[in-house]
Amino acid sequence: MTLTQTRTTIPEDARREGLLAVVIGRAVVAGRRAGAAIARAGRMVQGVVTPLGWSVIVVAVISLAGGYTWGWLELIALGWGLVVLVAAASVWLIGRGAGTIQLVLPSPRVVVGEPAEARLIAANPGRRRFGGVQLELPVGRRIVERVLPGLPRGGVFDEQFTIPTERRGVVPVGPARTVRADPIGLMRREFLWSETAELHVHPRTVPINALSTGFIRDLEGTPTRDLTASDIAFHALREYVPGDDRRFIHWRSSAKTGTFMVRQFEETRRSRLMVLLDLDPGAYVDSAEFELAVSAAASVGARAIRDARTVSFVVSGRQSAAGVRRSAMRELPTVSRDRLLDALCLVETTTDAVMLPDVARAASETLAGVSLAFIVTGTARGVSPLRAAATRLPPGVETIAVQCAPEGEANARTIAGLTVFGVGYLEDLRAMLARSASIS
Repeated sequence: MTLTQTRTTIPEDARREGLLAVVIGRAVVAGRRAGAAIARAGRMVQGVVTPLGWSVIVVAVISLAGGYTWGWLELIALGWGLVVLVAAASVWLIGRGAGTIQLVLPSPRVVVGEPAEARLIAANPGRRRFGGVQLELPVGRRIVERVLPGLPRGGVFDEQFTIPTERRGVVPVGPARTVRADPIGLMRREFLWSETAELHVHPRTVPINALSTGFIRDLEGTPTRDLTASDIAFHALREYVPGDDRRFIHWRSSAKTGTFMVRQFEETRRSRLMVLLDLDPGAYVDSAEFELAVSAAASVGARAIRDARTVSFVVSGRQSAAGVRRSAMRELPTVSRDRLLDALCLVETTTDAVMLPDVARAASETLAGVSLAFIVTGTARGVSPLRAAATRLPPGVETIAVQCAPEGEANARTIAGLTVFGVGYLEDLRAMLARSASIS
């Protein structure tokens, strides 16, 4: 048996084409890496060169090009002088430091008008000196600037900043950053040391008495301490009195005692409270009315959450735009008091708010079992829209409209079955609710 070996010869042209493909592939990879490096360098340069620095660079390039083209020594001298200036400015950007800077927000929530502060704590655990740079802290729309002194090893710098809380809202604080820049302002390099913290400025609220109105008797509700002759939550046995339902006679106990004994029950009730805040700017004379309305609605909602009542907090939705369908109402979280007040920090009026009766209709269709409803609005909202909104709610729902007018005279009136409170101060709301509870 003879084995024959066959040797395949690759043509010279094919070998050259394969080598060329390898070279092209490596060139493409190298080009991509170089492009990425150039892009990173470009972003880095773009991030540190200020608009004034770019202007100086452009003038330097034009001066050098024009000077060498036309032979003007003055332009050449100006161009090289600007180049030296830019190179000297870049020296100021060298270094970062081995220290640490922490942003501390003692309390993430405050009430509007209360003092609030943030702290910046800089420390130097390293051997080299740390600091000697500008320290910036964005607080809302303003920037607080300080000079971080040079810290020796183990040195600590503790600085407090005041945060404005004149208005309800969410104030972003940070990130803390150090800035290295040349004296002329050609180069600027920022180092971030912390994350952005948020300070929630809550609306002012007042403690009001427990909301005793708006309960509906329901066998599937929660047992109360009120006793009744007919329910499902058994309480105790008592002697029979004329007029008691004989169906509830407990015959075994009656046989033992020799007198008729009847079952007595605890009355079960359910209560779902709804607070509706009007976001239509046309309902308010000015922003002060709206802020008072937010505080009044927040006070009612916070009290309901404290009483462990089922509460829904609803605000006006936005009207549907072309091709965009929106809900007529928006529900805020009521899991806890803080969650509700956090959400109210961001509530503002909007020009495309849904009309109040439509918001009430959407709420009645979405929220089942509402027994008490508060509609909070301003004095520019007439009585007719309030009555229309009340009629959109299910029958049997007790509705109270609250019209807010800062420093106005408190008043209470009933119009066609609708109770309307005029509130000038938050304390007026507390007094009116206490008075209505005592009457009921």
